[in-house]
This record gives sequence, structure tokens and C-alpha cells, in this order.
Amino acid sequence: MDDLQRRVDAFAALGDRGRLRIVDLLAVGDMSSSEIAAALGMKSNLVAFHTNVLHERGIVRRVRSEFDGRRTYLQLIPEAFSALGAVPTPVAGRVVFVCTANSARSQLAQAIWADHSDIPAASAGMHPADRVNPGAIDAATRHRIPLDPDAVPRSLDQVARPGDFLISVCDQAHEQMRGRDDVHWSIRDPAKSGSAEAFDTTVSELRSRIATVAAQLVAA
Repeated sequence: MDDLQRRVDAFAALGDRGRLRIVDLLAVGDMSSSEIAAALGMKSNLVAFHTNVLHERGIVRRVRSEFDGRRTYLQLIPEAFSALGAVPTPVAGRVVFVCTANSARSQLAQAIWADHSDIPAASAGMHPADRVNPGAIDAATRHRIPLDPDAVPRSLDQVARPGDFLISVCDQAHEQMRGRDDVHWSIRDPAKSGSAEAFDTTVSELRSRIATVAAQLVAA
């Protein structure tokens, strides 16, 4: 809870319009209070109030001028922003992507995952198809995704192991899993239209989501 409270306090500090304007200025370079006041047309006492809040929340620091020790500059702390993200989630096993048939979305997700994380990945379906969807294979070829065209769709019960982190990538799988999944992504089934455009859209969405989530998971 201490880390959560620290993040709450930091976001609260950044939620003020005046303080956010100061942070925007300091993102480019260091400034004194008087320089900030002049740049923003803000009263000096208000600048002092806002910068004190930012300093207390660990977002900025004060440094003395090397030339004139009476002068102080405010400096943004880059680490303050990288520390605002959620604490990474440990994964003891693999990341397992689950869709209905394990023929398109989950297969593509498994193949894409390898480019973003060292955590092993697998895929499964609630009602496995006989083969990987040709549209998924074609999309993988177009986007240079290392999808195995000879992969055999498998059921979740065949694949899942204790410690696996389960991500459902379709609504039907999520609703049938009844809370068994750890994360749900509501991604439309490209096989319904079967068009290249639909599969390309799926690839784009999976890449975007995986790039974000992979950074939030760490091997236990």
C-alpha cells in the first residue's frame, strides 16, 4: 500500500493545471522559480506553493547554482515518471493466450509475444478447431510473424499448468472461463469476415496490447 499511496500522491500533484504547466516547462530544461513565474505569468507565491508540492511528492528537486550559490534551480526527476507505473506482476509459469478455437487470435498472440518478452508463451482454445486458420497464416506471413502453420489447436485443459498467466483474447473464451483467466482482451474474431483487412487489424491490436502488457509482467 505504501507504493500505491506514493503513486496516488504523485498523480494528485500532477492533476493540478498549474503544476502540470510547471512540469511541462521543466521537461525541457531546469528553471529558477522567478523564471517559471515569468514564463507562465504566475505569481511568485503560487509558483512557490506548486513547486513545494512537486518537491514533496518527489517529482522535482532543487539544485544550487554553481555560479551564484544564492540562486536555486528546479529540476525534473525523470525516475519519478517511470516509477508511476504499476508494480510488475510476477509470472511463475507461462503466458497462455486463450480464444475460442485456438486457430487465429491466440495463435497469433503466442507468436507475437516472443518478440516482446522472455517469459515463455503458449496458446489454447475453449473449443479447438482442426487446424490453424489459413487467414491467420497469411497474416503472419504478411507481417513476418513466426507462426507455425502446422501447429495443432489444443484445448485449455490440455495446455494450462499451475502458475500460468492466462489471457483470454476473445469474449466467448472469457465468459466461458468464468474468472479463470487473469486478464481479458476483447478482440473481435477476424475469421467471421475472413478478410485480410480483418486479420491485419487483429495483428495490429495484438501487437499494441502485447507491447504494453509484456512490460508489466516479469518472470517469478
